[in-house]
Amino acid sequence: MELASKYNPQNIEDKWYQFWLENKYFHSEPNPNKKPFTVVIPPPNVTGVLHMGHMLNNTIQDVLVRRARMRGFEACWVPGTDHASIATEAKVVKMLKEEKNIAKKDITRDEFMGYAWEWKEKYGGIILDQLQKLGASCDWDRTKFTMDEDMSKAVIKVFVDLYKKGWVYRGARMVNWDPAGKTALSDEEVIHKEVNSKLYYVKYPIVGKEGEFVTIATTRPETIPADAGICVNPNDERFKDLIGKKVIVPTTDREIPVFGDDYVDIEFGTGCLKVTPAHDINDYELGLKHNLEVIDIIEEDGTINAKAGAKYDGKDRFVVRKEIIKDLEASGNLVKVEELVNKVGTSERTGAVIEPRISTQWFVSMKEISKPALDNVMNDNIQLHPAKFKNTYRHWMENVKDWCISRQLWWGQQIPAFYLPNGEYVVAETSEEALALAQEKDPSITSLDQLIQDEDVLDTWFSSWLWPISVFDGITNPENEEINYYYPTDDLVTGPDILFFWVARMIIAGYEWKGELPFKNVYLTGIVRDGEGRKMSKSLGNSPDPLDLMKIYGADGVRVGLLLSAAAGNDLLFDEKLCEQGRNFANKIWNALRLVKGLEVTDAPQPEANKIAIDWFESRFNAVLEEVDANCDKYRLSDALMSIYKLVWDDFCSWYLEMIKPEYGSPIDKATLDATIGFFEKIIKLLHPFMPFLTEEIWHVIGDRKEGEACVVAEYPTVQPFDVTLLEQAAAAFDVISQVRNVRNQKQIGPKVPLPMSVMTKDTTVYDRFGGIITKLANLESLTMVDAEVEGATQFVYKSDTCFIDVADQIDVEAEKEKMSKELEYTKGFIASVEKKLSNERFVANAPEAVVAKERQKMADAESKIKVLEDALAKL
Repeated sequence: MELASKYNPQNIEDKWYQFWLENKYFHSEPNPNKKPFTVVIPPPNVTGVLHMGHMLNNTIQDVLVRRARMRGFEACWVPGTDHASIATEAKVVKMLKEEKNIAKKDITRDEFMGYAWEWKEKYGGIILDQLQKLGASCDWDRTKFTMDEDMSKAVIKVFVDLYKKGWVYRGARMVNWDPAGKTALSDEEVIHKEVNSKLYYVKYPIVGKEGEFVTIATTRPETIPADAGICVNPNDERFKDLIGKKVIVPTTDREIPVFGDDYVDIEFGTGCLKVTPAHDINDYELGLKHNLEVIDIIEEDGTINAKAGAKYDGKDRFVVRKEIIKDLEASGNLVKVEELVNKVGTSERTGAVIEPRISTQWFVSMKEISKPALDNVMNDNIQLHPAKFKNTYRHWMENVKDWCISRQLWWGQQIPAFYLPNGEYVVAETSEEALALAQEKDPSITSLDQLIQDEDVLDTWFSSWLWPISVFDGITNPENEEINYYYPTDDLVTGPDILFFWVARMIIAGYEWKGELPFKNVYLTGIVRDGEGRKMSKSLGNSPDPLDLMKIYGADGVRVGLLLSAAAGNDLLFDEKLCEQGRNFANKIWNALRLVKGLEVTDAPQPEANKIAIDWFESRFNAVLEEVDANCDKYRLSDALMSIYKLVWDDFCSWYLEMIKPEYGSPIDKATLDATIGFFEKIIKLLHPFMPFLTEEIWHVIGDRKEGEACVVAEYPTVQPFDVTLLEQAAAAFDVISQVRNVRNQKQIGPKVPLPMSVMTKDTTVYDRFGGIITKLANLESLTMVDAEVEGATQFVYKSDTCFIDVADQIDVEAEKEKMSKELEYTKGFIASVEKKLSNERFVANAPEAVVAKERQKMADAESKIKVLEDALAKL
């Protein structure tokens, strides 16, 4: 078979991926004769497309899964997508408006859901197709979607179960409100961003005291019309006498009370706090405590209503902010404005600024249900990699708040609560069960038409927290064969940014519904950043398209480029040169294949030097395999790949192949060629999880394969005993060879010129064993052991050995003397210029100390060089 001169990934990647799919190598079924190895994909949003974070995350998963498959485990990697309530609904609403001129409010829920499913079938799941380009070895027959019928049944069953246990409740609470998505959010879905803002100081006139006022400072003047009180610390001597009095809200002339509470920090701000119970979580708690009026002036879309005053009615909150400032300035109630940087909560999905809003929502009580999830991470039953995230996890779990799980959307699992005409409700898995429960409460109810199901849907995370269980139907059918075989899963690979969104909640769900952990290890990847340290994102325009990168460098090249710099838990500074390095590595391996496949074979006996080379590489391979296994076990995949990289580039290509390569045009003995092909196969198997396409191609090129044989399911190498002494001796021999090559470079002697070398040593073991290899790779005319120094020879020292190379016949003495004399003359001139600079007192006194020190170092280096040159000239 004639091999292409250059490895071309575009010609082979699709071929082998289809081969793997057609032969069902990725498919898994419960197998009592094999131990399972299970990974569930962090389901990307159905709206998503492949980005660099996905590339890193899924490459790591693929390495773990492919390695486990080759090691004899029944490997099962379950793919799927998340319905992403907020993001998907926003896309469908936008599509309806732009393509069909339809507003959501003008159609029924069922009509909207029809359009949403249509959109999902057309555009959803693109990312799963893109993952195939990466080489992801998922069991695509098992692909799941969080709104599949069986998955939704599990979600509803869990909601009802928690409700019956008293851990799901409904109530009016202050929640995070997204005015763009028009839905409540959990605390974890709020991203706090630093923004340039303003702090406005405003006067509130004191009732009955002409010309007197209190000053408050606020970043949100648009909420002033909703103020219900002014709070001061009762121990603050400045305002003690004001408690019980009233002040006037400057925009409405409404009177509100001044009250005392030690919640106010005397030292902070003006010492006076405006309290707006409807629009701030802390103010809400103060309002409850002091029985303040709740005045809600902000609508669900972020506009201000008539309660704030007719002139502001119907206007956007940020427009009203500007208008109120103008009005306060005109009335003389604006004292001053200061610039400041503060953190503002924004919606993770829409980017809108969050409004605290009192709303009736559904919640999960988290304190009790989360205890096993905290204990079993702290005691390492579940291990986080790297372990530094345990403290972050503990802090969140010890301060966990009740989880707001209702969303004011249509796309998602509709909450299974059914309202009776009198306002009571029942919770049931099916409408038939709901009717029966409702009839127990009110016998006059005869049909479902008399019940109204809650309009809201459940938070997307309320479905995905069941993912490791529900993908195996473990909620609705808890004793089925698959859940009992594949659960708990082994490794979860995800980003630390969803440690609480998803990871913690999956652990909670695992202990609640399966009574055990959902996975044994959590590998937390870093964030992919650009050269300036910025997170890669489309909005910044600093993220390359992964598909374009794969077209240029091949999927294997991109995988290598990402993994070489992706230490667990540490952010990755991405540089496209890393992918180029990955492609170059693929070409290096391809060229090694061409060399090996191009060798002619002979029945001649095997040279002794080849036997030693084979023994050495066998030991070297096993030593590296031991390193790789240890690093993989510790999830140090970057270190594992670097060990393989060096094994291939340095040990196999630069040393081993050069050791055994016959003279140009000569054949190689069969024993050596067979051993070499065997080594190549071992390397390919070791490398396959990292570079699946290239290795599968080489696997089929380098040997005769039976039908059904493939690298993807080949047996992974296992560590065999290796000779440490042999490895140490080889390292010494390689160092000697390298030093001989350095002498050639220094003396400008070509590599084809044979040189005589003598060695003065107390221990000849290395030279006895590796003498033939040293002679061949250093191209020595002879290698002799001597007891005394060789006069006139160039020498170098390796540990306690002194090596002498007679290069006298290889150099033009007169030309060498002339060259050295010119260099000596130049160096003396250089010293003179440095001496002149250092003798200048103004320079020494005024220049930075580091600059002066650098000049003195130049002087010392030049003096040393002059001595070396003068000694060399004397010898010549």
